[in-house]
Amino acid sequence: MKTFIQVTEVWVPNASHDALVFHSGLYGPHQRFRSGSEAMVFGYDEGLPGRAWAARHPILLKNLQTGWFRRGELARDAGLTCGIALPLFAGDHLTAVLVMFCGQDAESIGAVEVWHNDEAQRPELALDDGYYGELDGFEFSARHSHFPRGEGLPGIVWDSGMPVVIPDLGHNRRFLRRDEALHAGLCTGLGLPSSHRSGHSYVTVFLSALGTPIARRFEIWTPDARLDRLLFLAGHCDRDPVLAATLDGCRIESRQGCLGRAWFSGIPAVTERLADDSSPNGRAAAAVGMAAMLAIPILEAGHCKAVVGLYL
Repeated sequence: MKTFIQVTEVWVPNASHDALVFHSGLYGPHQRFRSGSEAMVFGYDEGLPGRAWAARHPILLKNLQTGWFRRGELARDAGLTCGIALPLFAGDHLTAVLVMFCGQDAESIGAVEVWHNDEAQRPELALDDGYYGELDGFEFSARHSHFPRGEGLPGIVWDSGMPVVIPDLGHNRRFLRRDEALHAGLCTGLGLPSSHRSGHSYVTVFLSALGTPIARRFEIWTPDARLDRLLFLAGHCDRDPVLAATLDGCRIESRQGCLGRAWFSGIPAVTERLADDSSPNGRAAAAVGMAAMLAIPILEAGHCKAVVGLYL
């Protein structure tokens, strides 16, 4: 089974904070794409990472052959068709830009959406952009949808300011497009908040199918009251239906494993071999066959309020 997200990259500011340089990534079989990317440098508003840095909000690129995307030939050779860049800010300081690439073929089903609210224009979230592959019916529904605070997956994320995982989309009342999801074969949704641009709120939604999931396992961890450990909040894993019980009582220390590194640094972290990760969540994931992991810190006002783990 392959995941809908096929490549993840982390780009960070250089020492002079005038360009982005490669930090880490997960490339799976796409090692030629990796070797052509690691030495690249992106200036402010340059390439996909640089544009997300300048915009201060997620940038979705549905055509990797567009002129300003600098790795079009590499992407085409790798079968990558869509990219999304998520900038992470601690206050006004950019900590990193997370870039994820997806592939689309006859067997791949999934969607990536960016929802946006301009508080001066409207009281709801509207679709800023979306990538749906062959899911034309679901795309039509999305482009005619709006979400108030607290309603639907985008609205729940917007209202709470927290990442949210919703399983079983076709039958879950919290997912307002459940009929369309059931018809499209979409089964799991992950929403991530982004509020780094004054007066604007963004929510990025990943929608996953059973055969080509966005990720094989989703986890959300939050700091405890003393801010010295991460505790498991929510998650979903088809290979471990009692995930909450598996991780109940687990504690992640600062810098411990992939999650702890992301929490400490405010920079997304990757683990290419979970078998080498000594954290309790890493061992639990490896025990059910997970191989690699991406940890995404959720930052607000300079603080990390949650860490999302995606197992690829």
